[in-house]
Amino acid sequence: MREALTTQLMKLDDLEESDNVEDRRSEGGGGGGGFSFGGGGGGIPLGGKGLALVAVVAVVMLIMGKDPRALLNIVAGGGGSPAPMHAPAAPDDPAMVTFVKKVLGSTETVWTAEFQKMGKTYPKPHLDMFTQRIRSGCGLADAGMGPFYCPEDQKVYIDLSFYKELKDRFGAPGQFAQAYVIAHEVGHHVQHVLGLSRPLDEARARGASEKEINALSVRLELQADFLAGMWAKKQDERNHFLDPGDIEEAMRCAKAIGDDTLQRQAQGRVVPDSFTHGSSAQRMKWFMKGYQTGDINQGDTFHATDL
Repeated sequence: MREALTTQLMKLDDLEESDNVEDRRSEGGGGGGGFSFGGGGGGIPLGGKGLALVAVVAVVMLIMGKDPRALLNIVAGGGGSPAPMHAPAAPDDPAMVTFVKKVLGSTETVWTAEFQKMGKTYPKPHLDMFTQRIRSGCGLADAGMGPFYCPEDQKVYIDLSFYKELKDRFGAPGQFAQAYVIAHEVGHHVQHVLGLSRPLDEARARGASEKEINALSVRLELQADFLAGMWAKKQDERNHFLDPGDIEEAMRCAKAIGDDTLQRQAQGRVVPDSFTHGSSAQRMKWFMKGYQTGDINQGDTFHATDL
């Protein structure tokens, strides 16, 4: 990898490249602009799944330091459109594309084996790389949202320029931090196909309060962190692909994107009821629990009494 993008190298030679990565960067819209989930003014009519996606998108925007209120205002019928969000051009780095393919291939290997243990078949997600904007199965998405998973088409989407922000803004420049991003989004795919996200889906369907939705969203995201840690353990058992310092690198990344850390940076105070991803300590805890146990049965965050 180039020094500009990473400082810590994982052992990648033994990892197979996934065939499920599509490079759609040439489709990126020029000049930025907002994004919408379809329709004009007066709000966007969304069903339960659509609302669930909007919440996921808003959470990702919060992690990226963006203000999700404009998006939520449109969905609620408040009119207007989000302020234009401009993303730097994705790095034209063949080594980074190979890296993404190898990490996704690694998740495919690990989760195929884990699903087989459960007597199930793992439906491999696709990953689309894009620049600035892309139309997903969940609507038009802007790079300002950061990486995301769309359950409608079972795809992970990422603008590779996010990795520059991960390094420059969040202080997590290494390859393992970059791999953690993909593994976390694939974790959402695992949740989706196993039905692990049902408590949150059901709460949204019955019109639960914002406080309850936020609390369940935290549990969803911490579980995805757990699944990312579990992936790291299982892959390391296969080929010892981790280098000294990789787990510490993941911890720095998890700490940097905890809700309390981001809120303190953005507004100088912490509001726990508005958490959607979990505190820095919680994110580190659940990633490490996945890495230490490697047992999916230990990752039931929805029924955990102590997050």
